Amino acid sequence: MKINIPTKITLTRIACVVLLVLLLAVLEVLGHLGLYLDPMIGDSGIGVIRLAVAIFFIVASATDFLDGYLARKWHQVTTLGKFLDPIADKLLVDALLVYISLSWSYSEGSLAIPAFCTVIMIARDLVVDGLRQVAAAKGKVLAANIFGKLKTVLQMVAIPLVLLNGWPFTYFDASWGYGRLALCFVYLATLASLLSGIIYVYQNRKVFLED
Repeated sequence: MKINIPTKITLTRIACVVLLVLLLAVLEVLGHLGLYLDPMIGDSGIGVIRLAVAIFFIVASATDFLDGYLARKWHQVTTLGKFLDPIADKLLVDALLVYISLSWSYSEGSLAIPAFCTVIMIARDLVVDGLRQVAAAKGKVLAANIFGKLKTVLQMVAIPLVLLNGWPFTYFDASWGYGRLALCFVYLATLASLLSGIIYVYQNRKVFLED
């Protein structure tokens, strides 16, 4: 089976996320051994590794738009591509949510996403994906709601902000407390995720009731 360019971009994104997770796992182990390998960049409060991860996330998020755009433009939308694209998206976002929620032992003084936020956002995706699978088995396609799209946008903003320790807001949110504005985006993303999940299930509740 010949794989087209948009699908290759998606596969590359998946492979890069897997490699990133492995790298972060190694750094975490080294951190527990007392080897801190994420020095801060001047007085910015940004760790070198966290900066690299943030750049990777932004680039990977951009390729998510690129592969879909190319697939539609070149009329290369395939079943494999439609299967892999949401997997790549969820893998990228969920992997970083989990890692940022954990203690970054190799990066002292870094912001973290509250664990309950990560649980809510991942649980919402699992419920919605499950509902879509049930609907697909019945030959129905469920459209995303506005809160789902808002959730995605807020996640794309919140994750880099936390990785960068709230930069650039850190230069003028001192009166609010360290990283307060960055965490506001995390809570907004969590709220949008929760609302979108509840609305999505309620609007499509008939899928569960139909035989």
